[in-house]
Amino acid sequence: MSIESTLAELGLSLPPAPKPAGAYIPTRRTGNLVFVAGQVPLAAGQMVATGSVPSQVNMETAHKCAVQCVLNGLAAIKAEVGSLDAIKQFVRLGVFVCSDAGFTEQPKVANAASELLVKLFGDKGRHARAAVGSVALPLGSPVEIEFIVEV
Repeated sequence: MSIESTLAELGLSLPPAPKPAGAYIPTRRTGNLVFVAGQVPLAAGQMVATGSVPSQVNMETAHKCAVQCVLNGLAAIKAEVGSLDAIKQFVRLGVFVCSDAGFTEQPKVANAASELLVKLFGDKGRHARAAVGSVALPLGSPVEIEFIVEV
């Protein structure tokens, strides 16, 4: 079964590939690796949420933001390589969480992204990861995720 069929079974779908919001490109392929620029939780041109976790954005919404970042990243990968089925494995995710002072649960936010990738790709979705707190992210985003995948 294709990855997009699995997405549909989960009630999810790929958005159009994201456009860069600055002087960068969404993906860079070198050899069999695709590096995906940081993705924020834009859905239909609007941020899913903005603000800091957990005072302005609760954990449930932060999880939804992480899922949207994954969908946007997958759309970027598909635009680069033609099919999500070309992915051999996810190598690394960098997950950035706009965090209140003293907040230390960035890995719990990142788990929403990691768990979705494993649901979609099985063992190919397992990856190394960093979950990092930040005082601010682009466009007021609560979550930003960058990817490295092997194709």
